[in-house]
Amino acid sequence: MSTESVVTASRDETGAPAVPGPASGASSGAEPAADGGPAADGGPAADGGPAVDVTRLRVALARLSRRLRKHQLAGLTPTQLAALATVERSGPMRLGDLAAAEGIAPSTLTRLVTALEDSGYVRRYADPSDARASTLAITPRGHDMLERLRTETTMVLTQSLTLLTPAQRAALAEALPVLEQLAEPPG
Repeated sequence: MSTESVVTASRDETGAPAVPGPASGASSGAEPAADGGPAADGGPAADGGPAVDVTRLRVALARLSRRLRKHQLAGLTPTQLAALATVERSGPMRLGDLAAAEGIAPSTLTRLVTALEDSGYVRRYADPSDARASTLAITPRGHDMLERLRTETTMVLTQSLTLLTPAQRAALAEALPVLEQLAEPPG
């Protein structure tokens, strides 16, 4: 057997390989991940720290995210909603900068911006420094819609937190800085 651990994995709910972890009754004495990071199956991490079952973490985060998005998205796709939030957070921005920030192709961006404009959530302005470019800014209607969605999402999450024990809420509060770090782009 090579130095890499060979794992036969089932598929999880997203179709990705599911690596057995402690919750599935598999042994937690598996080898560390070949890249030197935490073992994917909850076994000991190569650095000696506690291991994280990355499959369980990924599935739990995906389920929570999906549950928080179940409320009406004001007629927008998740990509349109993310772009609108980026324009709100960054302030008026050029279309090319928005495409780069969201990692989308210019042709996709054109359709996305048209949908946001048609809904009255953004307004496109000619860039005074470059006649070929446009600047996109959020409208008061777009800002109000994002605030309403944030309020709804906060209420759903607050209600869910009431179902946890005080010890579970304390563990979650302690994990928040790490989750925030994981949510940031690497670099």
